[in-house]
Amino acid sequence: MGLKLSAKGQQSHRLVIFAAIFVLMTLLILYGSNNVNDNIYSPLHLAINKAIKATDLKKWSGKDGYVPFHGNKTMSLHCGSCALVTSSSHVLGSRAGAEIDQAQCVIRMNDAPTLGFEADVGNQTSLRVVAHSSVFRVVRRPSEFLHRPDSSPVIIFWGPPNKMGKDAKGTLYRLIQRVSTTYSNMSCFSITASKMRRFDSLFHRETGRDRQKSHSWLSTGWFTMVIAIELCDSIKVYGMVPPNHCGKFKPPAKKMPYHYYKPRGPDECVTYLQHEGARRGNHHRFITEKQVFGRWAKQYNITFSHPKWV
Repeated sequence: MGLKLSAKGQQSHRLVIFAAIFVLMTLLILYGSNNVNDNIYSPLHLAINKAIKATDLKKWSGKDGYVPFHGNKTMSLHCGSCALVTSSSHVLGSRAGAEIDQAQCVIRMNDAPTLGFEADVGNQTSLRVVAHSSVFRVVRRPSEFLHRPDSSPVIIFWGPPNKMGKDAKGTLYRLIQRVSTTYSNMSCFSITASKMRRFDSLFHRETGRDRQKSHSWLSTGWFTMVIAIELCDSIKVYGMVPPNHCGKFKPPAKKMPYHYYKPRGPDECVTYLQHEGARRGNHHRFITEKQVFGRWAKQYNITFSHPKWV
């Protein structure tokens, strides 16, 4: 009888120890999960608890910060009214092409085409802002992006100085230099290393986030918007969704391709939410950037169409 009681006592003792270990492990997992969540990149309205000192982007304007790939051209473009056409599929069906072409300057990004989409995005191009990752896609289609006898576009290329910088003379630099020499109607510029650092510091100042420490990679939209503010007296943006469009936790039920010219490409909101919440590697912070754009709109005469921002 005593042996049976002893065995039962040992079994109870083991159950108590097992329960204690289980509780301890659960607490450790919850503690670890909380730490991970604290490190997830949160959008601007969650990340900042203090007032932000406004930046006067008009002081950025001028000839500094842009270096020609060929010749001694200067970045002297100035426009009264600008149409900034995004690559979003929200422009499809807008029938905004005629209105876009009426702007004094039309600004486009990367390899977003006009051929076949003229009714919605127009046909004119005054300025194209191209990321280093899109250089080859632009160069492969010279009739669309480079050789337009009816226009003399300006193209601004941005990217790491070791690839795009004049001093480094990397592969991309030499390629663009050859293209710039071949198509003399174009004016091709790169953004200097010092101005690239200013774009980084601007992101930090406007969002409270250090780009490198928060594993953020500025989007072409960020560069394009800042450059447009430099060059334009008024800006109408086509196709850009407001920062709250994709919701906090899930995208809208209706799928919208990320690019209007890639109908089978990734969904726009899924892409935005994945990038905004990512912790590892470098990611665009599309939602945070749009929150900044919304604040700039009041300061720099910016309006949004298709969809209209309320």
